[in-house]
Amino acid sequence: MKGKQVILLILAIIFADQAIKFYIKLNYFAGEEHLVLGTWFRLHFVENEGMAWGWKFGGEFGKIALTLFRLAAVIWGSFLLRDFIRKKMHRGFIICAALIYAGALGNLIDSLFYGLIFEFSNPFSQNVAHLLPSGGGYAGFLHGKVVDMLYFPIITNAHYPSWMPFVGGEEFEFFRPVFNIADAAISTGVISILVFQNSFFKHVEKEEHHTIETDTMVNDKNQIF
Repeated sequence: MKGKQVILLILAIIFADQAIKFYIKLNYFAGEEHLVLGTWFRLHFVENEGMAWGWKFGGEFGKIALTLFRLAAVIWGSFLLRDFIRKKMHRGFIICAALIYAGALGNLIDSLFYGLIFEFSNPFSQNVAHLLPSGGGYAGFLHGKVVDMLYFPIITNAHYPSWMPFVGGEEFEFFRPVFNIADAAISTGVISILVFQNSFFKHVEKEEHHTIETDTMVNDKNQIF
């Protein structure tokens, strides 16, 4: 797979991811939700300070650490992806690696810059944020929140069976997490590598040629068996 094709794939994912994030940020207030297809596909605007799918850790310090980790991972991933292309690894594997890279970069953009360029979205006043507000953004560099909006509550108002330990009788919903295109790209890449790893990393066995080393002088009277 050529490098230009990989770059175009990455740019397409980042463009789609950032386009819908900008649309949501500039048209929805935090917590706003609209149905797209029936009740099982909705646009639900939430922001999170942590990892994909809204997971968090470590408070303010964790936020900075996570952003720096994302930045380091993207820089390292740039060289790694280039190496995969040069080594002409399996096309499917390169595509999966590009999906993971694009997803990481998409969420990194939020963490780096969204706090600087967007107004705070207050769920109580239900204000819609403005781009480049006169009073400045809602946070500093590295402190931006990741915008999520894709919500697929396919199964709702269900309950775990009473016999199940710990969660028996509690309400169950599938699929609960709210995510974005970048999250979906990362998950698709990782899952595909796990599922198709035998195809991606299949090596052609080469015949090995063995040689026998000996200190015995070979001449017309000596033979090595």
